[in-house]
Amino acid sequence: MKLLQKILFVLIVITVTKSQAQKPIINILDSGRKTSLRGLSVVDDNIVWASGSKGTVAKSLNGGKTFEWLTVQGYEQRDFRDVEAFDANTALIMAIAEPATILKTKDGGKTWKKVFEDTTKGMFLDAMDFADDEKHGIVIGDPIKNYVFIALTEDSGETWKTLDTRINEYKTNDSEAFFAASGTNIKLVWDSAMEIADELYVSGGKKSRLFVDDYSIELPIIQGKESTGANSIAVHESHKAIIVGGDFMHDTVSSQNCVLVNLNSRAKKTDFSQPQTPPHGYRSCVEYITANKLITCGISGVDVSKDGGMNWELISTQGFHVCQKAKKGSKVFLAGANGKIAMLSDF
Repeated sequence: MKLLQKILFVLIVITVTKSQAQKPIINILDSGRKTSLRGLSVVDDNIVWASGSKGTVAKSLNGGKTFEWLTVQGYEQRDFRDVEAFDANTALIMAIAEPATILKTKDGGKTWKKVFEDTTKGMFLDAMDFADDEKHGIVIGDPIKNYVFIALTEDSGETWKTLDTRINEYKTNDSEAFFAASGTNIKLVWDSAMEIADELYVSGGKKSRLFVDDYSIELPIIQGKESTGANSIAVHESHKAIIVGGDFMHDTVSSQNCVLVNLNSRAKKTDFSQPQTPPHGYRSCVEYITANKLITCGISGVDVSKDGGMNWELISTQGFHVCQKAKKGSKVFLAGANGKIAMLSDF
């Protein structure tokens, strides 16, 4: 009997130890710099780009072991809220406001070429995204005279064309806009077989909606104040999506901060459901790791889900603005205030 008890005890210890070892961990890779990072683009498990305030760009070519920190000459006071990288040498960065500017580098950040600029009063860019072909891209900005601002590219950001959005499908309400919190409130999903793209983006403020191509639908997410609404959307190839947000002025409140979406854009049909256990506070970014595994982050912490977003577990109270999985890999990185960059492990 004593031998059996010892065997059972050892098995319990092994099981508990294994469970603890597999708990997701946030590993800080770099921090302590005077910049707030909201742009993040993870090309593969080695190439990571980040962008932020004070003209700052960071780049790693060894999976985050070391970072090269750059300040873009002539843009030292600009805030680069989003970055889109294609490889170790080629990337685009987005400076948000008056003038709204997009720069491109082909030599790893040594030099930058201005590929887009708009001096319209009130111009404020929020996010950009590229389809898997890396040619088709989109940038979204706050409404101008109550119409969404959108510009498109078909040549990897070399040239951009402003879309005429002065039709009802792109009309917004007063105090409805787009949060430039993580560069992830818009997704461009390219169908190479049909040579068409789905544009999906989410608004916030006193009204919060999901826009899909030429239709929109109000979200079952907290809204009504300028600090409320949707901040980020992640789209999976199985026609599933996750939307997160909340109220950044009350960043620990969990109610109405996450929506699960089943969508069929061709049929203009969208079904929403709420998670059983929502993320633990306001969240500015969400990302699919697999069809069932997800990560979401905000200024009050980081959550993960293992069941497609139905239940979320708080794994860290450290604040981050943005998270992203490698486009051609498996690693997941995060970035935030004070130049903080981290990596998710054991998940």
